Amino acid sequence: MMGGHHAMTGAAAWIAVTATAGHGLGLFPVTPVGTIAGALLCAGAALLADADHNAATISQSVPVLGRLVTTGISRASGGHRHGLHSLLALVCAWLLASSIGFVLWQPPGAGQPVSIGPALMSAAAIAFAAKALGLARDSWWLAWLIGFAVAAFIALFAPEQQSWFVVCFTLGYGVHLLGDLLTTGGMPIFWPWIPKPPRWWRRVPLLESLWSSGGYLALPLLGNAGSLREWLLLIPVTLYAGYGVAFALLELAGVNLQSVLLAIAAALPL
Repeated sequence: MMGGHHAMTGAAAWIAVTATAGHGLGLFPVTPVGTIAGALLCAGAALLADADHNAATISQSVPVLGRLVTTGISRASGGHRHGLHSLLALVCAWLLASSIGFVLWQPPGAGQPVSIGPALMSAAAIAFAAKALGLARDSWWLAWLIGFAVAAFIALFAPEQQSWFVVCFTLGYGVHLLGDLLTTGGMPIFWPWIPKPPRWWRRVPLLESLWSSGGYLALPLLGNAGSLREWLLLIPVTLYAGYGVAFALLELAGVNLQSVLLAIAAALPL
């Protein structure tokens, strides 16, 4: 799946999990600020598994240093779609998000400490999302400015972030893995153990597409990464994510978007 598509599915997943007004499951309710900031954070977290690819969004988010970091990660994890695309990596993402929550900073004169660890990680993830979603496509410094501005706002004015940061970060990473699982490339889900299928399995084209001779597992409903099917899927996903963010923005202003749409629909002639 393409980088921008990973980011958009991450944002949509956050809205689906948190929204309570009929357009989401309401499994983890958050404030409107949590909806908007979490959508950006989840979008950024949905890009992190591609830190093993030196042409990915993360690599392009910081001149020189970005490519050096992603090249190092790629070598350490075995290359693109190896170690970072596995259940073990998902568990590590959860552990990282959980442990970094204990990194605090007590500003002079402040009544309570600031969760500086989640704030910094949020800034990076949101910067990646801003670049992938086209908010700062040609300007890496603008992407980071957006990232730090949103992260600072969350840390200072939405301290309840600590209660949803781990869920949001892990969800985004998991959505990335699911997206790649739906393409023909598949993933070594149980890495570093990569079991190979028996010889008879490889002779059946349909079975080979589900469990390749290299040991990668896939459910290739979307075909190749960047396929027409993937683009068609992103149309409703983008509309849904946009609706969720717009709903939260209007909710901050005391307007219920769902009620407005229903009123408009009722006023239209049959």
